[in-house]
Amino acid sequence: MSAAPDLLLVDARVRTPEPSGHTVVAVRDGLITGLGDAADARAWRGPRTETVDLGGATLTPGLTDAHSHPVWGLEMFTGTDLSGVTDLEELRAALRTAERRDGWVIGFGLDHNAFGGRPVHRDLIEDVLDGAPAYLRLYDGHSVLADANALKAAGIEGPRAFAQHSEIVCDADGRPTGHLVEHAAMDLMTPVLPTQPYAERRDRLVDLLTGMAATGLASAHVMDLGGHDVPGLLAALEEDGELPLRLRLAPWCMPGATEEELDGFVRLQGRAGRMWAIGGVKFFMDGTVEGGTAWLEHADCHGGGTDAFWPDPAAYSAAVRHLHRAGIGTATHAIGDAAVRHVLDTVEGLGTGGPRHRIEHIETVPDDQLGRFAALGVVASMQPPHTAYTRADHTDEWSRRLGEERAARAWRCRDLRDAGAYLALGSDWPIAHYDARQVLATARAPRGAASARHGLTGLMALEGMTTHAAVAAGEEGIAGRIAPGHRADLTAFAVDPVEAPADETENAPIRLTVAGGRITYRN
Repeated sequence: MSAAPDLLLVDARVRTPEPSGHTVVAVRDGLITGLGDAADARAWRGPRTETVDLGGATLTPGLTDAHSHPVWGLEMFTGTDLSGVTDLEELRAALRTAERRDGWVIGFGLDHNAFGGRPVHRDLIEDVLDGAPAYLRLYDGHSVLADANALKAAGIEGPRAFAQHSEIVCDADGRPTGHLVEHAAMDLMTPVLPTQPYAERRDRLVDLLTGMAATGLASAHVMDLGGHDVPGLLAALEEDGELPLRLRLAPWCMPGATEEELDGFVRLQGRAGRMWAIGGVKFFMDGTVEGGTAWLEHADCHGGGTDAFWPDPAAYSAAVRHLHRAGIGTATHAIGDAAVRHVLDTVEGLGTGGPRHRIEHIETVPDDQLGRFAALGVVASMQPPHTAYTRADHTDEWSRRLGEERAARAWRCRDLRDAGAYLALGSDWPIAHYDARQVLATARAPRGAASARHGLTGLMALEGMTTHAAVAAGEEGIAGRIAPGHRADLTAFAVDPVEAPADETENAPIRLTVAGGRITYRN
């Protein structure tokens, strides 16, 4: 080693993520410079080296949440937390006492199952609002419930046509029910909703990223840009210090994008700070099962689910092809089987070589598509904590919508791994909690409709948040492993997350998190 390290981590059980037999990791200038033992540590240590004794903790590559929304999600995570509401009476009780923000009742995290199979409708809540306009985000992030006063404020009086698959749900007389489905419909409300002051938004982001680091996260793949001002916000934060997490942001490409707009995405790829960068582009091929907007090969049990998010799926393929030729990888939200198939068909049509592409969510996929992921080099990016919104007996809204056959192939993480696919794991915060330990645990012990046979081994789960997440970002040469020359993103567990039982891993203390060679959390 030519120069003394800035940081020495000693007395560790080093997983690279495989067991290495090493007990010491050396870090300099944000990179790993050496792996060794106690004798090496004595030889490497310099007068300015910080030494941290991990007391036998298991040191792994820094955990990556491969699908998260920390900036845009703060907007979704504003107001009254409705995630604990389980039925209509609990919802009404929560709204009676909900705080007002600029006179509005804003809620988030509302589970479709709380309506007990009833259609989502403003009539169910308006009498408890005392005249306040209400805007309630459902947990999936793809639909909201707005009351009559909120609809009036936004000028929403009936159905409209959109360039993407979105809907103002209306009754038989053409009156809005208050259920706004997908982004274009929800965006109609944005101009009239209360806004967060810049300083509040900034402080909340720092608090959120700090909390994420405390669960072992060193980085996150951010599946949005979060607003045109976000690069400036991140740059301003770095003027005052360092971000607690490394962030890789993928801006959204929506239906109707022109060649000029696609070229704009190409130009954006060069923007970066010390701990953030714009990398890749995010697409939507469908919506959600519960909202009736997942693109399915056969209609769901309510007669919906047969439309793609892009009204012309061929236009989606052309946009991906344009970016692919420019060397840009894409991430596509595809939950339903038809959506997954179309994305795979699109990638197959690109030929071999070029940037890596990935599919997000993949909640139901038939047998004949499993092997195509590995064959085409498409990364499966999945979020095991989403299974908590379903039930093993299939009485939940997700399962009822799909029917028994498709619900039986829920979140096939293990099947995809066994078929040779790269499998990157994440939380999709704020749809599920960002705690990285919960992602690891639920990947090994799926909940709800996901069969226990789909559970991963401990090593597979860890790979999903380390080596496979790095592959998903096209960064396997510099990230995801503990190896000289790789980024010094590291996580230290009080237990071995591979060998310890899933429930023990879920609650395991994090001893240390390092991002870019800097300690971002210490316990």
